[in-house]
Amino acid sequence: MRKIRIFEHISLDGVIEHDGDYEYGAWTTAYRSPAGAALLFEAYGPNFDLLLGRTTYDIFSRFWPNAGDFPMAKAINAATKYIATHSPKSLSWGPVEGLGTDVLQAITALKATAGPDLIIVGSSTLTSTLLDSGLVDEVVLITYPFLLGHGKRLLGDGITARELAFVSSKATPTGLLINTYKHIGPLKK
Repeated sequence: MRKIRIFEHISLDGVIEHDGDYEYGAWTTAYRSPAGAALLFEAYGPNFDLLLGRTTYDIFSRFWPNAGDFPMAKAINAATKYIATHSPKSLSWGPVEGLGTDVLQAITALKATAGPDLIIVGSSTLTSTLLDSGLVDEVVLITYPFLLGHGKRLLGDGITARELAFVSSKATPTGLLINTYKHIGPLKK
């Protein structure tokens, strides 16, 4: 059985939006370092597949195929990408598979198969849905020392409160924290 692991680059106040049209743009860029990339790659593990929403897939497909010849780029490009989309015929960056019309059923079936962990990056709508359904095994937050005030948040309103258990924390030379948590389930009142 595969694990589903969420990886999010996040500000101290829960914002995950960066790059594109966001007011503060590429706020993650100044904190990138070779040593930090190595720690993040270690956290991903040597073999994984990606589970992405359509918007994140489109953003990734414009960047990763041309990102260069380094370990993370090789791993992301080689990973099978499982995409929640209404337009599966337009998926060109592969290996890739659309998840069909019942995304939760498809992900539940995919999780039950043998294979590498399924990594979710970005894809906040899919992340909220999978947490609420109890399908997520781990949450890895790459935390930046920013309070951004506004922007797309990790979780949408209406998600059921969740309990996580601390697993580990690693700091990068630039001050990022890579915190790993095990997903326990709904938070008990």
